[in-house]
Amino acid sequence: MPDYLVRATAANQQIRAFAVTGRDTVEQARQAHNTSPVATAALGRLLCAGAMMGAMLKGEKDVLTLQIKGDGPIGGITVTGDSRARVKGYVNQPDVWLPPNAKGKLDVAGAVGRGILSVMKDMGLKEPYSGQTALQTGEIAEDLTYYFATSEQVPSSVGLGVLMEKNNTVKQAGGFILQLMPFTEEKVIAELEEKLARVTSVTAMLDNGKTPEGILEELIGDFGLEITDRMPVQFYCDCSRRRVEKVLHSIGRKELTDMIQEGKDIEVKCHFCNTAYRFTVEELADILKG
Repeated sequence: MPDYLVRATAANQQIRAFAVTGRDTVEQARQAHNTSPVATAALGRLLCAGAMMGAMLKGEKDVLTLQIKGDGPIGGITVTGDSRARVKGYVNQPDVWLPPNAKGKLDVAGAVGRGILSVMKDMGLKEPYSGQTALQTGEIAEDLTYYFATSEQVPSSVGLGVLMEKNNTVKQAGGFILQLMPFTEEKVIAELEEKLARVTSVTAMLDNGKTPEGILEELIGDFGLEITDRMPVQFYCDCSRRRVEKVLHSIGRKELTDMIQEGKDIEVKCHFCNTAYRFTVEELADILKG
């Protein structure tokens, strides 16, 4: 089943909801960056969040960047998503290995550590929107729940999960975001909190065969779930040789001249997808002339 997300409402539009399945997307990122299991889990959780938060954007060219900077061995994670739920991302240290946490799970919190979560939205305005909050647990879902409540004043519940196979490929990946509107009744809030307290993990739901619709049905089906949209999700990077040429041109004449005088071909890799672009000395000279 290809990756996709659904948008929905419930309780007469008092609840806004998103759910995503992203196994292929996260596996593609794992292959691109050769990430360790715990790095795959951390990056995969943020990619699933990026797809859902990207789908919240209104404009066709709007772009969202999620960035985690922590003091853990993974260093940091960066993910961008657009309004078409296309995402890309990378971790600073993709080969981090850690023992399982106390629950026997991949220790994402230990890999991330303490630090800052930043959310930047480029919506075509003069200045992009930017919000920052301190990481609460390093588990990413809880950190985004805190971000929504603190920075955007939207009470939310975020669930994210990545389940790995024994051969370190991705078995399941996905998540959900539930948000309460300002006019939500106290009765609905109380019932939803009670429901969420009984919910199993995202990966358990996915591994039991639940689709994004099935996840939301389990979470908020009692509130009159209405699916409003479905959207494909994919790992997508818009890098190109031409864009890399522009970057090389922008570094300045001196740096380019130094590269040319060394007399060696250079290789430039895209951070987001790890695609390598090789330039000969002659090509560098053409860029300098341009």
